[in-house]
Amino acid sequence: MEATVLNPTQLHLLKMFSFAKTEEDLMEMKKALSVYFAKRVEDEMDALWEQGVWNDEKNEAVLKEHLRTPYEE
Repeated sequence: MEATVLNPTQLHLLKMFSFAKTEEDLMEMKKALSVYFAKRVEDEMDALWEQGVWNDEKNEAVLKEHLRTPYEE
């Protein structure tokens, strides 16, 4: 079996999660990570708007896009 090599971020998160002793601790850490990544996505989308890469037309196209995988019968 091949060993998995963890990157520095993964190693740091493992160390951080070792301090979570309760379910509440875990939930708080998960929420903090979610807030962090949501902010990064928001910042990236703002940059795309400012650069003119993203606009209302693209928003509408995404809203109308059918993303479900068709079922095979």
